[in-house]
Amino acid sequence: MWTRLDLKLRGKAAFGRNYWTSVGVAFVMFLFGGAFLSRGANSRSDSYEGFHHMHSMSGAESMAVALFALIVTAVAGIISLIFTILKIFVGNLLLVGGSRYFILNQTENTSAGVLGYGFQSGQYVNIVLIMFLRTLFTRLWTLLFVVPGIIKHYEYLMIPYILAENPGMGRQEAFLISKRMMMGQKWEVFMLDLSFLGWRLLEAITFGIVGVFYVEPYYQATMSELYAYNRSVAYQQGYIR
Repeated sequence: MWTRLDLKLRGKAAFGRNYWTSVGVAFVMFLFGGAFLSRGANSRSDSYEGFHHMHSMSGAESMAVALFALIVTAVAGIISLIFTILKIFVGNLLLVGGSRYFILNQTENTSAGVLGYGFQSGQYVNIVLIMFLRTLFTRLWTLLFVVPGIIKHYEYLMIPYILAENPGMGRQEAFLISKRMMMGQKWEVFMLDLSFLGWRLLEAITFGIVGVFYVEPYYQATMSELYAYNRSVAYQQGYIR
């Protein structure tokens, strides 16, 4: 069984050997893998704050404020929709390409061009569909209860890495392999995530600077080491080829 220290030491060494490329790839994964989508969605809820003050207005002022709020809400909704579309049809492909980069970077100096692997693999539709379903299923479970949503997040965690090496793999097989890879270690991976909490706080304090130049590539490299371990176990047990 892996240990947090071992994975993090391996990850740190891997991205350190190809530092600037790893920084760039991790930044793209962060930027297009969800950051835009979250900001777009959050901006929509902010537009409602003005309604709390409308009770003190009347007549034309109230109508003007309501119209303005409606326009802002519509614009925010359109922006959020655009970000969602980008996430589905571009961001998820870059996430798979970035996962492939960090897998290959464990043993060789890999170029940033690997980011485009999802577009170049000839399996664009398959990757888009599986990654979309991964996000959809996780969010549906989260809507039911938070804890099952977290469990599903970790259960599906290996899917981008699986697709990075097997872009033509079917949906059921990809989900099943990720589920088997994560069986019995979701809590350990959750604790692995928590071990980055101090770095995340430092990232917030420095307005993301430490995150861009250290934390994100460090984290992505560490998670690719987790996948490498799980893949070797999967080969030994015979449920992945």
